[in-house]
Amino acid sequence: MSKPLSKKLKGDYEDNSSELSNQQDEPMTIGRGRGRGESSTDSSSTSGSRRKLKEDKSEQSSIPSDLRKDGRERWLASNKPIYTTRPEHVICKRTEGGQNDHELYANYFRIGIQPNFEFAQYRVDFSPDVDMIKLRRYLVAKCSDKIRGYVYDGGNLVYLTKRLPQDSIVIPITTEQKEQFNVKFKYTNVTIKSTDSTAMMVLNCILRNAMRGLNLKLIQRNLYDERAKVLINEYRLELWPGYETSIRQHEKDILVCCEISHKVMRFDTVYSILQSKEHDRVPDIRTAFCKEIIGTVVLTRYNNRTYRIDDVRFDLNPKSTFKAGDKEISFIEYYKSRYNLTINDRNQPLLVSNPKARDIRAGKNEPVLLIPELCFTTGLTDSMRSDFNVMKRLGEYTRMDPTKRVQQLEEFSRRINQTEECFQKLESFGVNLDRQLLPVPGRILKQETILFGQGRTNQNDFKADWTQGIRNPMFKNVPLQRWGIIYPSRSERDFNEFMKIFEDVARGQQFEMGAPKYSVINDDRPRTYADALESFCARDPKFVMVILPNNNAERYKIVKTITYVNRGIPSQVIVQRTIQPKKGSMAGVKSIATKILLQINAKLGGVPWMINMPLSGLMTIGFDVTHDTNDKSKSFGAFVASMDLKVKVSFFSTVSEHRNGEECSNNIGIHMQKALMAWREENGSLPERILFYRDGVGDGQIQYVHEIEVKKIKDVLRGCYGEKFPKFAFVVVSKRINTRVFNKTGSRRYENPVSGTVVDDVVTLPERYDFFLISQSVRQGTVSPTSYNIIDDCFGLSPERMQMLTYKMCHLYYNWSGTTRVPAVVQYAHKLSVLVGQFLHITPNSHLDKSLYYL
Repeated sequence: MSKPLSKKLKGDYEDNSSELSNQQDEPMTIGRGRGRGESSTDSSSTSGSRRKLKEDKSEQSSIPSDLRKDGRERWLASNKPIYTTRPEHVICKRTEGGQNDHELYANYFRIGIQPNFEFAQYRVDFSPDVDMIKLRRYLVAKCSDKIRGYVYDGGNLVYLTKRLPQDSIVIPITTEQKEQFNVKFKYTNVTIKSTDSTAMMVLNCILRNAMRGLNLKLIQRNLYDERAKVLINEYRLELWPGYETSIRQHEKDILVCCEISHKVMRFDTVYSILQSKEHDRVPDIRTAFCKEIIGTVVLTRYNNRTYRIDDVRFDLNPKSTFKAGDKEISFIEYYKSRYNLTINDRNQPLLVSNPKARDIRAGKNEPVLLIPELCFTTGLTDSMRSDFNVMKRLGEYTRMDPTKRVQQLEEFSRRINQTEECFQKLESFGVNLDRQLLPVPGRILKQETILFGQGRTNQNDFKADWTQGIRNPMFKNVPLQRWGIIYPSRSERDFNEFMKIFEDVARGQQFEMGAPKYSVINDDRPRTYADALESFCARDPKFVMVILPNNNAERYKIVKTITYVNRGIPSQVIVQRTIQPKKGSMAGVKSIATKILLQINAKLGGVPWMINMPLSGLMTIGFDVTHDTNDKSKSFGAFVASMDLKVKVSFFSTVSEHRNGEECSNNIGIHMQKALMAWREENGSLPERILFYRDGVGDGQIQYVHEIEVKKIKDVLRGCYGEKFPKFAFVVVSKRINTRVFNKTGSRRYENPVSGTVVDDVVTLPERYDFFLISQSVRQGTVSPTSYNIIDDCFGLSPERMQMLTYKMCHLYYNWSGTTRVPAVVQYAHKLSVLVGQFLHITPNSHLDKSLYYL
């Protein structure tokens, strides 16, 4: 019996590593007076920022609990700092389709507040002026006897639990160093109530401050438990568990989303990296050091802050001086007097961390200079991410199954409610945290039948896996003619064995394949590959296969640049180790050969499999952006459109360059016009329906996308269609979310919901037409749903039909014999943008626009 095929269809030099932690920002502080106590930090506020509390809208929402039944109308009539994208015609977004509704649980807890929850907003000024956020907080805290309970972020606004007797007061403060300051509080005539969006920020502060009673350590925005850290000594890593929390107004209740997170800390300092370069006798130490360290994030444990390294100053060292007050002081003297730290190497260079945009707005224009031996590296290096053993070791702790994750979430709630300090801080503000996870209604969509050639089918089950089915003849074959293979002579034995199996697989799938031309090279130097490719491509082949000895990025880049940019020829790269027998068995090689054949067919315009599409005249579009790894000032946006999947399965792909690292696209209208022209060439008319899936959009960019990108697309549509405007919908796709959903199977046991599960109520947002879809099936860890936010809709489908169509589109990614987490066109766009941003760094040849050459 042959070995079962693995589900993954390996792409050319594909890297599927994922981040274990999110780099975020530091918080605000809150104090306790004789009012309702103290609070902490907003998950979206930043240390060093002087912006007003009310200006941060990333976590805002505002439907109070007393407006649950008819709250949306009253909420929309009140203040609207949150950008509303819910179309006016969408009254109810919850549907009853699919299998019978069943109860799920989400990683949310209800937040209860008192009916009289309100804060008075005051402006705070200091005389003389104070720029240091820490000193500002200290001075406001010294005023707590007079202002009582307050919420303060270090900026110009403070929120008091009770109004002061006077609208304006000045409180003199003397510090321990005998410095004199006057702190002025002036009422702004604004009262924050539970119906106001700013109340969500205040609630975030209250909860974060209460969490300090758990003795967690704040690293940027999130809180981590250093006492529970896991030491992974063999890789010189520490793994700190922690929590990410965010409070928002959801459909019916104010909820806190709580997710278990992990922070990877490394034993190494930046100085140890510099020493390793010297020890290894690297030819150009400075260049090698800069390449490895610039762009990374470091932690300075003396002040518990993180910094991004933007440059290295080799002309400065710890003996260099800077102005502190009225005198010059060296870095050696500063760290000794301020932190009692001794710098050992007085000749090491200094690291540069440039101010962020918010720092510049706050008047902080000077870069921060750091000492390498005091900076600890964080996160994972590229080599660690590509190391299977490292990722497997970390996954033992980070890849929690649903039961274990639920246990840790319930433990979080229990600790908050049973720790006296935490409970009192919440109670003093009239706030309480529910002890139980939130139940949410869920539905399961109908599973799809996978269609192959010769009328063969695969009845898909909830595992969303048709790996065994790909042995069937493909849905549509495109003959492989006029093609060739380049391989090094040292790989000849493995290559010949592989070709026998490859040809046998092709015959079994009735795939027509002409005899290839061979080009054998004597060594595996990148230049040798380049010369062989240029010589071979001069014969005008239709396809080329290249065997590489390993995953060397330089060789891969040369192959793809010559074939995709210079010549416009689809190519297939195969790493030698993937075609070598495992433990003497050729079953694994046959599995690889099958997957490579599917890829080649798809790159030539063939169709490995298909599903039943309910709509004709439908164009689905995916768009994603990847930053250029060589030039941080630019990124590449990839646009992939389907060409009527009900009639003729084909795709159109194009890429454009974005400057200044922007995620949003100014070229999206041009892409749309090109796709419409390609559709007309294929079908003789324009599409009747257009469904646009936009990935890579943060909450803060939705308004821009809605008002700029959607407008540009509609302008193009009006120019092409005139008065007969097509049915159109624009959907923002978000993968990096903290929402998790669990299916309860016993009194204390949970499992992942099955593929096709939809949640469109309770944890969705009232200002959006949104839903969560679990389209993929996972065997390890906890499944992550994908959020879909329909920000423009004249498509004419019910919410149920829109969800079903989205799920269908997750079955057509030909690099994976199962459902994907996002619609196939989005995954194709991501694959294309990564190829260009990480390897090509230039837009590919337009001759390839009508093929999936980037698989």
